[in-house]
Amino acid sequence: MPIPKIFVHIQKDTLKKQLSSVLARKGCHFIYASEDEPWDQALLNADVHLALIEMTGDMSAGLNRIISSRLPGELEWVFISDGQPNVTLDKLIRSGAGFHLRPPLDLKLLQEVLDDFIADYTALQVARSEQVTISELDQFGLLVGSSKVMRKLYRTMRKVANSEAQVLIMGESGAGKELVAHTLHLSSNRNNGPFIAVNCGALSPELVDSELFGHIKGAFTGAVKDHQGFFAQAEGGTLFLDEVTEMPLAHQVKLLRVLENREYRPVGSQHIQQANVRVVAATNRNPAEAIEQEIFREDLYFRLAQFPLMIPPLRERDDDIVGLAKHFLAYRNAQELTEIGISPEALSKIADYHWPGNVRELKHCIERAYILADDVIQPHHLQLQQDFLGDGYKQNASLENIPAGIPLEDLTRAAIEATLAENQGNRKTTADQLGISVKTLYNKLEKYQQDDEQI
Repeated sequence: MPIPKIFVHIQKDTLKKQLSSVLARKGCHFIYASEDEPWDQALLNADVHLALIEMTGDMSAGLNRIISSRLPGELEWVFISDGQPNVTLDKLIRSGAGFHLRPPLDLKLLQEVLDDFIADYTALQVARSEQVTISELDQFGLLVGSSKVMRKLYRTMRKVANSEAQVLIMGESGAGKELVAHTLHLSSNRNNGPFIAVNCGALSPELVDSELFGHIKGAFTGAVKDHQGFFAQAEGGTLFLDEVTEMPLAHQVKLLRVLENREYRPVGSQHIQQANVRVVAATNRNPAEAIEQEIFREDLYFRLAQFPLMIPPLRERDDDIVGLAKHFLAYRNAQELTEIGISPEALSKIADYHWPGNVRELKHCIERAYILADDVIQPHHLQLQQDFLGDGYKQNASLENIPAGIPLEDLTRAAIEATLAENQGNRKTTADQLGISVKTLYNKLEKYQQDDEQI
């Protein structure tokens, strides 16, 4: 059975002596950084599962190179510092790295961290050695995947699920943010309560207060009866605020007040209601950029992001791409009682594609291919977004690259998702380019999201 490999970069002799008893263990292979090679380059070249790094001097350049690589989400991390503030290290921790131990060093805690890592690694190897089914993918709640970044996400979610901390989920469109939120709910102590999902960008600015907090009969023209808001509907459960950065600033202030005081007042009512609700929010924007653009309040960000979660895009889940394609095909075969297969050449095409629309794009690509194939999905059955929206289509709306017989709704969805991915999730720019209103775009995205029942 493979053994875990740990990269070690310790420079101070005193710390080396402290750690000698911790690292003198059987069942691990340690790779030590050489003085002839920069530590970050050695780590990038090493095939390891955990990195134990001592922070000495100015290591910002090396940390920045690590941040720009794929390692933050792939490895487990333990940093040992002298306690001095380090902005770059903080950035790496926020991007998904693990433990940051400060002086005085607690060797018992470090031992526990390493023991937990080795136990998780061993359990994974045992599970894989006993695997006899075709499926290569693990599942946690509504999430499917066995890549390093997904297993790390599962571990983090298990730890945060039973807390009452508010979570801010960040990730690209189509990466599965609502599924993460729903899985957090199902894994929490609130799982017997409701899970209410709200697309903040689709709320009418005039009715945000009523939608969130409810209203009483006669509160305004058209209020012919009492209305329960989302906070009341989610009582005892979880309220998921998707695309929270799209909420108007004036209403962000009111949301902040509810999060701080745990109380709200329905529109037109004189009675204060208590909010027994866990709030999980999500955005596909960079929160720092949204704050800088003054469309997202910084104080609301810090209140929502008690625990930030970054969802990896599909292109960073190499080990999952082919497995997910098989998973979606198996799911469709089970629904339709069929036995459609997929050729190695088609799987190779899937593995080589960059999937700008993430898991959602892959799912619908497989569903289209399933419809087109007779017995086995071949490469020509796989209609990718780049097939629908090549350079010629974007520049002059040419229809030459669009296959005949594709349902109009599929073309519409492909156009929306490809344009949204190209614009890095910017709804306003996407709507303008497609010649539709922002409200129409949100309505369509909400419908697509409802269709995506699981990853």
